[in-house]
Parts: sequence; structure tokens; C-alpha cells
Amino acid sequence: MTRFFRSAGLAALIAVGALAAQAETTLKFAHPVPETDLQQNLALEFKRIVEERTGGEIKVQIFPNGQLGNEQQMIDGTRSGIIDVTLVGLNNYTGLVPDAGAFELPFIFPTREIAYKVLDGAPGATVAAEMEGSGLKLLGYGENGYRNMTNNRGPIRVPDNLKGLRMRVNNSKALNDMFNLLGANPQQLPVAELYTALETGVVDAQDHPIGIVWSFKFNEVQKFLSLTQHAYSALGMTMNKARFDGLTPDQQAAITEAAAAAIKMQRGLVQAKEEEMISELEGQGMQVIRDVDVAAFQAAIRPVWDNYVAENGDALLKQIEEAAAK
Repeated sequence: MTRFFRSAGLAALIAVGALAAQAETTLKFAHPVPETDLQQNLALEFKRIVEERTGGEIKVQIFPNGQLGNEQQMIDGTRSGIIDVTLVGLNNYTGLVPDAGAFELPFIFPTREIAYKVLDGAPGATVAAEMEGSGLKLLGYGENGYRNMTNNRGPIRVPDNLKGLRMRVNNSKALNDMFNLLGANPQQLPVAELYTALETGVVDAQDHPIGIVWSFKFNEVQKFLSLTQHAYSALGMTMNKARFDGLTPDQQAAITEAAAAAIKMQRGLVQAKEEEMISELEGQGMQVIRDVDVAAFQAAIRPVWDNYVAENGDALLKQIEEAAAK
């Protein structure tokens, strides 16, 4: 009898262990930048909170530096369920959700505070709802930051300084339109290929937020950094919607709360460290140009806004104006 109870107890323990193992879920989290970038800090904080909040029921495995593909491949992988969570520039979602292009318009966000109000308010919710039709659950908008221009030809202070520059651009239609309008020669390249392209002269200029310039070490292959701050770049943190919907309500709450907390932390880090990064780039030999004629750029790019309205209407722009005014 004693042996029976011992065997039964052992079987019960094995069954409990098997159930626990089955209950554990591992989420694959992918992003395209090096581990030195602040996007990795966001991913690590998300992982910490999710695992703590779920008591280990959900684990998060992080794949940085484009290990699971380029930005578009990561989005496609998240839609198909090969990847669970992806953090990439919001511009990469505009093929699925053209309205997201409104957030990429040059000079649309004069301050970070306005950007946060818009992204965390009704306009951001509109884009999030549209993403669900593509199988994506938007968890929130992280911060890439304000884009600035680097090049090897000379300082960029006024729009005419861009004429003839072979400018690497991302797939944002608004930014492609802007550089075309200003006389540059825009060429689309994945960020993973950009260092080599700059080093070999395939392109001689690019635009990115300071954190990307710093973490990818573009200062090693670029001489001039002009603080044009011509566009604010948000990050879209998305999850496979079916995967999210398959979690328990408590687990879903843990995911959404962890994303919100990690994004808030990362936004703060970007602001706190930006000047420090600029100083480091300057100390390593990069010439930093601060006296940019922003008003001249704003006047010159107005047709880019007109093109957006002609193609997409102005409904979301009106939402953005309303949210910014609150």
C-alpha cells in the first residue's frame, strides 16, 4: 500500500511538472539594431517585466541585430507567427497601413511631448486598429528619435546643401519625396547594409536618429553630422495577433503593461543620453553642425505634405492636430 501511494505521488508530481512545462510559453522578440542600442534596453525591460509578472509562465527570448531578418522580414515573420514580437521603425509598416505615413511627415512633431500625445492618443489608436487587419497587435510606440543628416561632402545647413548627394533613405515615402524634392539622389538600403555602403562610397549620406548613428558607429565612415531634426521616427512594437489572443487575460495584461512600461523607460533613456552621444561622436572626430536653417527646410518641404493629403486624405492629419492641441 505504501509503495502504491509513493508511486501515485510520483506520478502526480510528474503530471504536474508536465502541465507546468506545457504552460510555459516562450516569445521570440526580434529587432534590427545592435545590443548597444537603446532598443535593446527596451527589449530587456519588456522581458524582465513579462517574466516577473507571469511568474515565469511566459519567457522572452531576444534576437537583436537583425538575427531573424531585415525589418520587412521581421514584420512578415510576426504576421505569420514565426516571430512573436517585433520592434522596428514605424515607417516599415506603411505598406500595410498607409496612414502610418502621416507620423513620418517631415517636421510634423515640433516636440517629443507632442509626438507622445499623438502616438499614445487617438491617432496612434487609429493606426493600431488598422494593423489588426494584417494580423498584428500593436503593443506601443517606442522611440527612435529625431532624424539628422550625416554625409562626407560638407556641412548641411540649408536645403541647397543636399543637391546631388547620394542619400541612403529608408522606405518612408514622405522622406523619399523630401530628399527628391531637395535635389538629393535617394537610394533605399537596409540599415544592416548601410555601414558598408557608406564605407565604399555606394552612398555618401544618410539620415537617422542619433542613437542609430552612435550604435552603428557611422561616425567611422561619415565626417559631418547636421542636426536637422527633420522628422521624428517612432518604433512600432507589434505582436502576432493570434498569439496574443491565445493568451489568458492575465497574460495579455502582463504583455501590454510590460510594453507600456518598457516604452516609457526607453523614451526617457533616449532623451537623457542623446546629448551625451552627440558629444561622444564629436569627441571621436565628427564635425557637428548645429546652426541649421530649420525654417528654410520647413518651407521647402511643404509639397511633401500636399502629396500625402492628395494620396491619403487629411482625416488623420486633423486627428493629429486635435491630439497635439490637447
